[in-house]
Amino acid sequence: MTDSRLVPSESVQMVGNIPDVESVTALGKVDAKVYRNDHIPAAETSGIAVYAAKTNLPETTGAKLTDGRWLNAANDRYPSVVLGPRAAEQLGVHRAGSDVQVWLGDRWFTVIGLLAPNELTPELDTQALVGWPYAEEKLGFDGYPSVIHVRAVEERVSQVQGILGATTNPEKPDEVAVSRPSDALAAKEATDDTLSGLLLGLGAVALLVGGVGVANTMVISVLERRSEIGLRRSLGATRGQIRNQFLCESQLLSALGGVGGVTLGIAVTIGYASYQGWPSVVPAWAMAGGIGSTLIIGALAGFYPAVRAARLPPTEALATP
Repeated sequence: MTDSRLVPSESVQMVGNIPDVESVTALGKVDAKVYRNDHIPAAETSGIAVYAAKTNLPETTGAKLTDGRWLNAANDRYPSVVLGPRAAEQLGVHRAGSDVQVWLGDRWFTVIGLLAPNELTPELDTQALVGWPYAEEKLGFDGYPSVIHVRAVEERVSQVQGILGATTNPEKPDEVAVSRPSDALAAKEATDDTLSGLLLGLGAVALLVGGVGVANTMVISVLERRSEIGLRRSLGATRGQIRNQFLCESQLLSALGGVGGVTLGIAVTIGYASYQGWPSVVPAWAMAGGIGSTLIIGALAGFYPAVRAARLPPTEALATP
């Protein structure tokens, strides 16, 4: 988001031409006051600012409506206003409708919508937003944007931030104040990193436990099948063949566990996403990585039991009851 006392009217289009910018919109400060009715003293403004707004503001800022509708091409040329939640509360407006009006700029405006609180743009909560064309025609608005909201590719926010000032006002970039990425976005990134680290830690613990389980199973298998090992050795099986047999068994055991775990994980992911109404996507690399990691752990866990089985002397193995 950029903020300036005066920026070129072409700045919105110039910012929109930045490759990593997904959408851009603007607000323009209007020299007008808003009141609940025309009997309120002029000095009692309740701190509500009036801004001209572009019709794509919700798409860019993520603003939602609790009632009514947003400004569009059909109503932004008429005395229509959308109120932020705190502005609506201060004006005593609790719903939107054709019969709900406020006194703005010495004329009646119909309240067509009420905004929901927005963590990314909390300043909208105390604003009254009118159509850009109507503000220019009837409210003395000069058409210059005061605030530009930008939605950029999440991974490129810092790069876009670095060039916003010069793009918005090439002649006087120092006069443009560019805000840092929102605290909500930073918190989201920190939360994502923490959650990813937690999941990786849980995955590592699960692999370790699985490896110990495979190793324990294979060691017990060697102890219980010593007579079988001795019989195979006496019939001509080499140590390498015995070792490969137990390695293959440990790999098969790990593969079955890996496939079962991946299948269960996909089922849980799809079930939770469906419950939340989200689209479910499970990357192929994640499934392949899960199975591949279990095979590696299985090979490491089965190596010692396989070597132990291969080193059993045939006579000792056959003598085991």
